[in-house]
Amino acid sequence: MADGSYHHGNLRAALLERAEAVLAESGPVALSLRGLARDLGVSHAAPTRHFRDRQALLDALAVDGFTEFNRRLREAAEGPGDVEQRLKALGRAYLGFAVERNALLTLMFTAKHDDRSGAELRELGHQSLETTSRLLAEAQQAGVMRPGDPVRLAQVAFSTVHGLAVLAVGGLLDDTPLADATDLALEILLTGLRPQG
Repeated sequence: MADGSYHHGNLRAALLERAEAVLAESGPVALSLRGLARDLGVSHAAPTRHFRDRQALLDALAVDGFTEFNRRLREAAEGPGDVEQRLKALGRAYLGFAVERNALLTLMFTAKHDDRSGAELRELGHQSLETTSRLLAEAQQAGVMRPGDPVRLAQVAFSTVHGLAVLAVGGLLDDTPLADATDLALEILLTGLRPQG
């Protein structure tokens, strides 16, 4: 594929798409701008028009990942149903992203990011927590959620759902279908978050 075949920023999107595929297949160590250029059939210098170095590419992947992750969580939180139904939808949205794009999620939450993009990534990371904590605060106002700091409750909820995602991706759910494990985990989580007594 010739470099000239990309128009209107398509090379950047193609680089990110291929980079995520390499990330999923071989991990972040296998990612290089030169390798992506070779895979896409463009000159070795072409990727540097969009990413100054490998770290900038990783950061851009993380930004795109958080943007999509946050969109899915917002849609679930603002979707139809009562607050408990929307909390369950939010948990399913998290799990769906985590299972479908596990390598990307791992990069988003574990990679060291460049100082220049670190602030943007921290902000994007906080948005997912804010979406969840707002919905938990709404559940508290409706009287269906225990009192407490909604941010701390959101962190615990994220940890629970993330743990289930790790087990699912690692093939450690044995014969339990992911949908059944998800329903059970969310029911246990919501039961623990409901007002006591």
